[in-house]
Amino acid sequence: MKIGARIKDLRTLCGLTQEELADRCELTKGYISQLENDLTSPSISTLTDLLDALGTDIRTFFAGYEQEEKIVFGEDDYFVKEDESSKITWLVPNSQKNIMEPICFTLKAGQETIVDLPHEGQEFGFVLEGTIQISHGNKRFACRRGETFYYTTDKPHKLINPGKTDAKIIWVTSPPNF
Repeated sequence: MKIGARIKDLRTLCGLTQEELADRCELTKGYISQLENDLTSPSISTLTDLLDALGTDIRTFFAGYEQEEKIVFGEDDYFVKEDESSKITWLVPNSQKNIMEPICFTLKAGQETIVDLPHEGQEFGFVLEGTIQISHGNKRFACRRGETFYYTTDKPHKLINPGKTDAKIIWVTSPPNF
């Protein structure tokens, strides 16, 4: 949030010039100009004085001006980590703070993930390309292109790519753990 722009909006809404606002707060017109252009930041007491003169308070000033929640993400937002066996693309930045963590996971041909020990949570995947095997406890399940998998993480589990081509999966964990 640009405090200066918000103060300028309130000042013009109140029909005050920079000089009039400065006079009401025992500040200079130059300081108000610097503040409105985000060249300086007010102390809390100065901000309180300014907001009093503009007919509002700190709570109201900041209410409704929280950073807008980002809903759509593109390639510029993604974070990628690649090694010899796999590639992980985090599709939602900072998703570890959310309830779910979606990734695009590529498991290279003939590779497998490390065994993930039992933990709290659930995992869902949609196979975009290739074929994988899911090892869940003492069982294995095949999952091909166009199929999905879903399991609780209460047993040791891992993914295996027994094929000769890479497997690509949209994989969602809850809670986040990648």
